Amino acid sequence: MKSGFGTRPRAKLPVKASLLGRRTAAQRQWMPTTTGWSESTYAEKAWEAARHAGMRWAAWGAGVGLVIALIAFAPAAWLARAVDSATNGRVVLADARGTIWSGSAVMVLTGGPDSRDAASLPGRFQWSLGVGGSGIELHALHPCCLNGNLTLAIKPGFGRIQVTLVSPPADWVGHWPGELLGGLGTPWNTLKIGGTVRLSTPGLTLESVQGRWRISGQATLDLQNASSRVSTLDPLGSYRFTITGDPANPGTSQLTLGTVQGSLQLSGTGTWGPGGVRFRGEATATPGDEAALNNLLNIIGRRNGARSVISIG
Repeated sequence: MKSGFGTRPRAKLPVKASLLGRRTAAQRQWMPTTTGWSESTYAEKAWEAARHAGMRWAAWGAGVGLVIALIAFAPAAWLARAVDSATNGRVVLADARGTIWSGSAVMVLTGGPDSRDAASLPGRFQWSLGVGGSGIELHALHPCCLNGNLTLAIKPGFGRIQVTLVSPPADWVGHWPGELLGGLGTPWNTLKIGGTVRLSTPGLTLESVQGRWRISGQATLDLQNASSRVSTLDPLGSYRFTITGDPANPGTSQLTLGTVQGSLQLSGTGTWGPGGVRFRGEATATPGDEAALNNLLNIIGRRNGARSVISIG
């Protein structure tokens, strides 16, 4: 049928098709696009990311646990190596057992590197380490030689370490057989000193700065009832050696040697500082004992008539 205008009427489009056809370019720009991933693909990717994160955390946890275990159960041999290095091989903790935090060892004195002289103390030296104050506290026990349980406060630092004797006993800190000195090498291995060496101090701090030791406070070493295999006199006498830190010069200590009593008379003074030990002294025999002490005086120092001159540094 023809319309009033003489043309066929236009067919009506479906509603959806007409609406889509009427969308502008700007509207079509915001239409969502498909990625080709299904919901299951998204889940698999999320699970994979979570699994890798868990593995990383597990690895970190295992590493931290390993470090803690190494610290907590570090063998006593590690401490022995540290003592050997700090003393240049003159103090050795042999047969070390336990951990660095709690252990025991046989203490040995030696003449240092390349020396064949060594002397060990009886029994086992025992220690325990813990954190205290601003550093580490070392509790030491050696029934043969130490006066009770001693405490040392250790403060490590960059290129230095400080060791302080906490609350030293009023009478003496430790005593050792004189024969132990033979382990230090010349001239002690020749003299074969007998008697007892006793350490006392009102307060003492040792500090190592770049490998050099210095002292604050005072330490007194008494050699009581000394004897020697190169002399027929027994005992030779008793002697006192004192090390005193110099407050005016913290890097230098004053050394003093004197005779308490005996046929062999020893005296001298010196310093211990960055340049090493410098000591000047002399040894003489009391009247009537010259013949018995002649060989000993020849070994102790350089003979100058009746005197034997001691010179170190």
